[in-house]
Amino acid sequence: MKSSSLSLCAPVASVADVESSPASWGRLVASSVRAAVAVMLVAGIAYPLATTGVAQALLPHTANGSLIERNGQVVGSALIGQQFAGATYFHGRPSATTAPDPDKEGASVAAPYNAGQSGGSNQGATHKDLAETVAARVAQYREGNGLAADAAVPVDAVTASASGLDPHISVANAMQQLPRVAQARQLPQEQLWQLVTQATQGRTLGLLGEPRVNVLRLNLALDALNPSAATKE
Repeated sequence: MKSSSLSLCAPVASVADVESSPASWGRLVASSVRAAVAVMLVAGIAYPLATTGVAQALLPHTANGSLIERNGQVVGSALIGQQFAGATYFHGRPSATTAPDPDKEGASVAAPYNAGQSGGSNQGATHKDLAETVAARVAQYREGNGLAADAAVPVDAVTASASGLDPHISVANAMQQLPRVAQARQLPQEQLWQLVTQATQGRTLGLLGEPRVNVLRLNLALDALNPSAATKE
């Protein structure tokens, strides 16, 4: 009995032939384009619009950068610190931000509270330069605030934050500076204490972090209370 070899001899298309056909490639490209467009519409348009809308509806001040205005003019943000100097103002934390050196290409120079280039010194706790810098800041802080040579100094008064733009100082730091500001502005310390209390923010959600004082808000309140002492320093 002879068996038929017809089924063995029939041509069979290989997988490679099917996958390499123009029609198959066209379907693959079309499905890829549809997937890319869908992702773009959802992740690139719908989601940002939805989150922006919710933020503007529920937290418009925060969503717009927590800007602070005075006399109709934006003077800063509650989230970004500014450089204050002189005896009549409370001073923020040291800032290690830099800016391009105008005299030397590729080099940088110190530029405290440069909001366009946030960053820290990246110096570790055992770094010799950091130890010398902190020691100098401690001496300067004690001298500037009329403290004893062995007086304790708040850590945040002599160390920079990782961002270099920290808008807050500790309550202890504000209290150490209070007598100096009161004397420079010729105001009762009790009155300044009230301003410090008003500018103090509690722990986030009542649990996270420590109470802290917003320096910009505090100094603006000082100028509003005692405008004759307001200076551009």
